[in-house]
Amino acid sequence: MDKPKYLLVNTNVLPDVFFKVVQAKKLIAQGKAKSSSEAAKLAGISRSAFYKYKDSVYPYDNRLSERMVTFNTTLEDEPGVLSALLTQLYQVGANIITVNQNIPTDGVAPVSISARINAEDIDEDQLIEIVRHQRGVVDVRKI
Repeated sequence: MDKPKYLLVNTNVLPDVFFKVVQAKKLIAQGKAKSSSEAAKLAGISRSAFYKYKDSVYPYDNRLSERMVTFNTTLEDEPGVLSALLTQLYQVGANIITVNQNIPTDGVAPVSISARINAEDIDEDQLIEIVRHQRGVVDVRKI
């Protein structure tokens, strides 16, 4: 029998060192630790344990049902329009990844937004319809 490269394992049966490696990696990524040595110390593991497992242990991303959606909008150049749109996206559970706004001309501003949405809660077409009906949105097109 061939040995599988990956296994999905219940965390209840794993030694704490794996959690601590993930924690150390997160400390480095968030800038809370300046080095691997500092991260390992803060996580409560040896530096050698960190190096032994750092390239093999990753947290399972339980956001597998999430999707990226990117859309271009044309917004009225009025105070609060973009802010209200971002608030509405937040309220429907969208996680904003990027917002790119160009300089307004002729009273409108082109804005590109990328967001992560949970497909179980809302689909891309529903999100676009919500954006389309938001105050100050002149046009919206999914990319």
